[in-house]
Amino acid sequence: MSHRPFPGRRSVLRGSLAASAALTLPVGLGAAPAFARSGRPQAGWGVQTGDVTTDSGLVWVRSDRPARMIVETSATESFRNPRRFHGPLLDAGTDFTGTTRLYGLPSGEQIHYRVLLADPDDPRRTGEPVAGAFRTVSRHRRDGVRFLWSGDLAGQGWGINLDRGGYRIYDAMAGLDPDFFLCSGDNIYADGPISATQALPDGSTWRNVTTEGKAKVAETLAEFRGNFRYNLLDDNLRRFNAQVPSVIQWDDHEVRNNWYPGEVIAATDTRYTEKSVDVLAARARRAFGEYFPISTLRPGAKEGRVHRVLRQGPLLDVFVLDMRTYRNANSPDGQTVDPQGILGREQLEWLKRELSRSRAVWKVIAADMPIGLVVPDTTEGRPNFEAVAQGDPGAPLGRELQIAELLRFIKHRRITGTVWLTADVHHTSAQHYQPSRAAFTDFEPFWEFVSGPLNAGAFPASALDGTFGPERVFVKAPTASNVSPAGGYQFFGEVDIDGGSGELTVRLREQDGTVLFTKSLQPGRVGQ
Repeated sequence: MSHRPFPGRRSVLRGSLAASAALTLPVGLGAAPAFARSGRPQAGWGVQTGDVTTDSGLVWVRSDRPARMIVETSATESFRNPRRFHGPLLDAGTDFTGTTRLYGLPSGEQIHYRVLLADPDDPRRTGEPVAGAFRTVSRHRRDGVRFLWSGDLAGQGWGINLDRGGYRIYDAMAGLDPDFFLCSGDNIYADGPISATQALPDGSTWRNVTTEGKAKVAETLAEFRGNFRYNLLDDNLRRFNAQVPSVIQWDDHEVRNNWYPGEVIAATDTRYTEKSVDVLAARARRAFGEYFPISTLRPGAKEGRVHRVLRQGPLLDVFVLDMRTYRNANSPDGQTVDPQGILGREQLEWLKRELSRSRAVWKVIAADMPIGLVVPDTTEGRPNFEAVAQGDPGAPLGRELQIAELLRFIKHRRITGTVWLTADVHHTSAQHYQPSRAAFTDFEPFWEFVSGPLNAGAFPASALDGTFGPERVFVKAPTASNVSPAGGYQFFGEVDIDGGSGELTVRLREQDGTVLFTKSLQPGRVGQ
């Protein structure tokens, strides 16, 4: 395999991360005083990088008080002659979070960085630095690309269980040394409170770390922020964030289960005093942009959107979709005309345009919901549908019309190398879509791979809708609903693109890294 090895990244980080381990334990979870600098800003929530390019990257941090963010970079962990980037003032307006864009970086190189938080009134007073590292995108095909994807964290009340070592799946993912991690949505469960304990089928007890911010459904901006902070209490996740850049998208649980624009929560749902989902979504979106390094959601970003394309060198472009913000209302989805669909017209045209412009060998369409898997929505007591498929295997109806338009466009523009990745359904599977099996036939064959959850309840396999001719080649799912992480069925996926041949290999993995299924695709071919 020609993927560029970096055997020293984790070993290099080990010392610096271990040295700051006490610092990166938030107050109240046993933070040791060894590195504390009394009265100085502290970065107890760790660091993250995101939306990394060939010459830039976003670095994220959260302070425990007002502070000026400063980032230093170096080619080595010694930080001799570091380059310094002055970031924003972190204050209550952003919940003391902020990002700094690093620019002018060398392509395809390991970047060591450390974040300093300075007293706004005395820049000489800084807290203990927090270190991390990442690789910039290589301009050279020979270096290859390796990334992971999954979704669904802390769902169904299954939170951080210290008896089990917390979110252990992140250590297994870090061991594969990926170039980046794609989170396909449901980064939090704002509608899912976390209690101290849950009973397990064998009579034992699941014990959660609890916080005030996860005691009820999120409605206020402070409560949404508290949901994002909850996950950062986990040691494994903070270590992972310091080592692996992220590409983040959102789905429903960042706001509320199965939400759509214009929705009004039923009066019978007494958990919510705020009944306008649009109000909740606006608060959630603000917190989402505060707690992740996302280039299009930074303060001052022109459009303030989640959907974007991230170019990962000559081998790969990643098209990050937003299947929430522009969708129509969930319904029986049997209409014969549907101009809005699940993407909205503007986003669909953007996607067509960017796919046409792409010169990458592989074009990963990162969808937060599956195409051919039936996902019901019974929150309103009616047989509505949540994703694209509605179970009718005939000609496209409802949201399927928009996907049919996109698939037809890809075929007629002769766009090769499209692969769909998603999560959402809390099991892992691989589907091949083939016109000869389909009711709608004006498209080229393609693959859709599903992974997740990271740490949430697992659910049985979803039914298939035959409109686009899917064949489920592999699936692993429980037969019971809401199986806890203690029962297994926690998954992530790996994509490895060889720099020599251009071959793309997908591996579906369990939480300990065990490979369950492997599929290799050849560049430039149709149908695979």
